[in-house]
Amino acid sequence: MSIQIPGLTNVVIPDSITVHLGAPSEPAENVTVPFIDYVKNVASSEIYPTWPESSLRANIYAIISIALNRIYTEWYRSRGYNFDITNTTQYDQSFVKDRGIFDSIDRIVDDIFDEYIVRQGRIEPLYATFCDGRTAQCNGMYQWGTVDLANQGMIPYDILRYYYGDDININIDTPVVNFRETYPGSPLRLGDTNQYVLIAKMSLNTISSNYPAIPKISPINSTFDESMEAAVREFQDIFFLPVTGIIDKATWYEIRKIYVSVRKLAELSSQGMLISEVPEDIVNMDEGMVVPKVQLVQYFLNVLSAYYESIPAVDIDGILGPQTRSSIIEFQKTLNLHATGLIDEETWQAMYDSVLGILRELPPTAIALPALLYPNIILREGVINPEVFIIQELLSYISTVVPEIPHVDPDGIFGPETAAAVRAFQRIYGLDANGIVAEETWNSIVNIYRELRFGEVRAPGQFPGTNIQ
Repeated sequence: MSIQIPGLTNVVIPDSITVHLGAPSEPAENVTVPFIDYVKNVASSEIYPTWPESSLRANIYAIISIALNRIYTEWYRSRGYNFDITNTTQYDQSFVKDRGIFDSIDRIVDDIFDEYIVRQGRIEPLYATFCDGRTAQCNGMYQWGTVDLANQGMIPYDILRYYYGDDININIDTPVVNFRETYPGSPLRLGDTNQYVLIAKMSLNTISSNYPAIPKISPINSTFDESMEAAVREFQDIFFLPVTGIIDKATWYEIRKIYVSVRKLAELSSQGMLISEVPEDIVNMDEGMVVPKVQLVQYFLNVLSAYYESIPAVDIDGILGPQTRSSIIEFQKTLNLHATGLIDEETWQAMYDSVLGILRELPPTAIALPALLYPNIILREGVINPEVFIIQELLSYISTVVPEIPHVDPDGIFGPETAAAVRAFQRIYGLDANGIVAEETWNSIVNIYRELRFGEVRAPGQFPGTNIQ
């Protein structure tokens, strides 16, 4: 029988969770860590990062649900303990203090940390019992069994239903309570040793992949050493903070913001249909808006969703349906605009200005653009619009791989520098080098960008249509 928390009617994602490093009655250390980092730690301790995606997701749903169940029911605190969960698998699930996190698990948890399993008609998260299924059996999910089911083509929800029954749901978009309130309470500096140092090190190393000026930190552990101090100083310099080498509250939150935003932006915005997959005649009959404009709006909404929790991400499908309308309304509410769900001139300008402000702060390697359809607008010197900005972003990334193409700073203004970059691209890839972006050049830039950004990176002469050998 579950214990209902007085006054609590809905499940929320807490900012942190306190873990007892031992059996419930065993004298042991308690550690308090951000909830999302706890889930990543347990998943990295319990499952193998090379398992199929559906298997990983099913297991992570179970891990999240167990943790939320312990918090929601106050399983331990109602029994007089001063922690939320233990790290012993006899009672709960494995947690290893200061351990590293696998990249595949890190990515998935960022995506679904606010989702959990629940029985239909119930409120509390399911205590989703699991075991490895090889050395131990249980009345729940077999971890190795999820691998076999995933290899058979089952999606995560079907895997969970296989083990826990047909009467389960996956609740999504659970409210996050004080999620950003993760600051350790006092500045981190040279010589400190704690789990917050480890979190900051991992975050800075991830950020450094997109900001190469930030030196990689080694080793990754919980000690604030000289290599970390150097990375902190460079981070502070890049993001206009006082260069002290100390992680004060402002630096801590800036690190967390950039880490989460860059990862989420890359994950969300890289999704999109290939040009060949979108029918050319799709038109939104309500608004008369053709696919290219709707796609661009959807991409902008996804960029904004990485920075504003109130704005939900959407599928980039070119269709102005209920999902996209709902996201537009949330954007309008966030910016105190009239919430109509329609893309009027005021909304469009506010959306573009907001996205421009975000993307101009990121290097091209930190941005992942979808395959946007040709907007039916010829872009040439003197044109100022969002479509120019998109072409500039595409060319800016291509120039990091193909040095013959001059770099251009994206600003939405088609000036001489942009024209020169377009002409260089056209020469390299066998097009008429007129510096004008019509449909053929637009599609070629998009295709080459996606080949370089998401596929195998090859020398220019290896691409179809190029005149360089």
